[in-house]
Amino acid sequence: MLAAVLLVGACGFALRGEFKYAFSTIYLNLPAGTPIAQELKRAIEASGGARVVDSAAAAEVILDVPAPVDDKSVLSLSGGGKVREYALTKRVTYHLHDATGRDWLPLTQIVLRRSYTYSESEVLAREYEEVRLLKEMQGDAVQQIARRLQVAKPPT
Repeated sequence: MLAAVLLVGACGFALRGEFKYAFSTIYLNLPAGTPIAQELKRAIEASGGARVVDSAAAAEVILDVPAPVDDKSVLSLSGGGKVREYALTKRVTYHLHDATGRDWLPLTQIVLRRSYTYSESEVLAREYEEVRLLKEMQGDAVQQIARRLQVAKPPT
């Protein structure tokens, strides 16, 4: 057991730990009630590093996140012209700035892609898979934003 612990420690493995932010309060400028707004608020507050406030005036920084854009396109077709694979794309844009408009993080876009096979005999299962993939992509985007907020520094 001790050898396993030493081996894992020697390879550089470390738990993620707590998020550390250079700000204490943040206002989320997102479309209210959207799933990404709720998830982002939960991720920031769960870290314990910053508090989400209800107004931009009370916040040290403001995170602008327009509504994410989901796209679905055909990835491949069968010899008979039927869809075999779809590609899902989620684009999330964000921008972190203070009340005076100074950039803490420039306008940045996160693009996530997933593909899945399609079969007309499994329509309901594939629709469920698409919804599940979009939710996972949103969770990945939220975690990426939360990690990128850690490196945000006040402008000099």
